Amino acid sequence: MNTPTPAQRRYRGSAAEERKALRRQQLIDAAIDVYGRNGYRHSGVKQVCDAAGLTQRYFYESFTHSDELLIACYEQAARQMREEITAAAEAAGPDRTERGRAMLLAYFRALKERPLIANLLLVEIRGISPAVDKAIIRALQDMSRDITRVVARPDQQPDELLRAGIMGGVIHIALHWMGTGYRQPADMVAETAVKLSGAMLGG
Repeated sequence: MNTPTPAQRRYRGSAAEERKALRRQQLIDAAIDVYGRNGYRHSGVKQVCDAAGLTQRYFYESFTHSDELLIACYEQAARQMREEITAAAEAAGPDRTERGRAMLLAYFRALKERPLIANLLLVEIRGISPAVDKAIIRALQDMSRDITRVVARPDQQPDELLRAGIMGGVIHIALHWMGTGYRQPADMVAETAVKLSGAMLGG
């Protein structure tokens, strides 16, 4: 029987870690769909594992409880949303107002086009646990910095409370819009958010 060389052992270890990471990602992707569709409180570990095509033992390979998976789902969805809206702002050119409009339009369009993500980001995540609440605060602080960096004048330095107010206003507009079944066109909703942000920043 041949004894594996150190290089072979490293390769096998690396391959095992890659498979573990892949399974973790499968669980996150499946959970985003399950939580967004059925609601976090109505979704168990078995439902997520079934959707991922994995047995339940693989859940506990990466997560100790469902809240950890919910946080991973939320952070992934929030990160992807930030990347998308930041790219939209950058593509809009140098004008501050147009960049802000493009960023907010991308945000609202994404919510409408991906309602399961919208449900996860804005509805299902609320009131679960202190750890989940901390994840929400971190993500919203990051997004509020992104938005105010785009819409604020160069001479402005919006403080934390003002950034939170702008982000809170955008979220409430989004929740109202979702509650109407996305009745208004996305560009009209985005324009409302642009006006709100501009008013809070003093134009």
